[in-house]
Amino acid sequence: MTDIAVTDAIRASAKPATTPARPYFSSGPCAKPPGWDASKLATESLGRSHRSKIGKTRLQYAIDLMREMLQLPETHRIGIVPGSDTGAFEMAMWTMLGARGVTTLAWESFGEGWVTDAVKQLKLDPMVIRADYGQIPDLTQIDWTNDVLFTWNGTTSGVRVPDGEWIPADREGLSFADATSAVFAYDIPWDKIDVATFSWQKVLGGEGGHGVLILGPRAVQRLEAYTPAWPLPKVFRLMAKGKLAEGVFKGETINTPSMLAVEDAIFALEWARDLGGLDGLIARSDANAAALDKIVADRDWLGHLAADPAVRSKTSVCLTVEGADEAFIKKFAALLEKEGAAFDVAGYRDAPAGLRIWCGATVETADIEALGPWLDWAYATALHSN
Repeated sequence: MTDIAVTDAIRASAKPATTPARPYFSSGPCAKPPGWDASKLATESLGRSHRSKIGKTRLQYAIDLMREMLQLPETHRIGIVPGSDTGAFEMAMWTMLGARGVTTLAWESFGEGWVTDAVKQLKLDPMVIRADYGQIPDLTQIDWTNDVLFTWNGTTSGVRVPDGEWIPADREGLSFADATSAVFAYDIPWDKIDVATFSWQKVLGGEGGHGVLILGPRAVQRLEAYTPAWPLPKVFRLMAKGKLAEGVFKGETINTPSMLAVEDAIFALEWARDLGGLDGLIARSDANAAALDKIVADRDWLGHLAADPAVRSKTSVCLTVEGADEAFIKKFAALLEKEGAAFDVAGYRDAPAGLRIWCGATVETADIEALGPWLDWAYATALHSN
């Protein structure tokens, strides 16, 4: 670190007078929607069977709201499944892979998790294409005769795919998108997506434990034409008597869901609808990311792990801190948490040492702006204590 940077940090070391009103910057589970309160959740479905009329009605309503907010075409089915995003993505892998070659893309830890599943669990001998944290592979070199697995937005690296142009319309393989920190924050071209998964706990600020599985028509064709060689646990089974179990995509969940989590998701989806739907959610994420960009640009000691703005996340934004190691970041984040200025901003454990600030739609831009002086204070204080 230069003497100038140290001097600047010392000048900025005065503790700010005000903290962000909602200091929730975790990248999952993420901040609740503004105005959220548990007392505002509908409770009529609680204590009732999820297979009762009210249970199925509320589950179908959640699916209908997700379709509306995602602007998802009728060609694509939506199902609520167990196990959060991980359960949804592994359900897709276990039921559809093996019919043709597989390519797995990994530029962060969750992508690496799908590599591990494909290589060590399913033993598919996939083509594995990797990039370091902060980078992305050359997407134009992918062989689309294979099924291709990727994360739309790498939550732990802050790197996203730039768009859907790299996915050919005439692809032979299926596109599998882990989109958990991308949906509701980007305009996803659904004609390029055969399988997508996410959980409510990211951009919607919902509760964990439940996943969402989206299937395009080509994915349904695969399920109905192909039977994998390995056994499937009950919670992964999407077929019944040789046909797709359509009930899964009409609120008839495979296992028992938490209706409280469903009502919480409905609250968030209705909040999103009142904002103007997908356009309103995207606008909020964009504004938050822009506010954080300005904070970074104004500080020599801060940087973006994803240097290229074209592939930089607008939700899980990962930052570098000059001269920081894991111990320094731990101290930095602990200082902010103790003051109630920012919670859960240390980078992911497998990522390079740095900060990770969630900028999804449930965060207020004013709170991102208020965070800047607190970052200065925590940086200077951590430096002084070394």
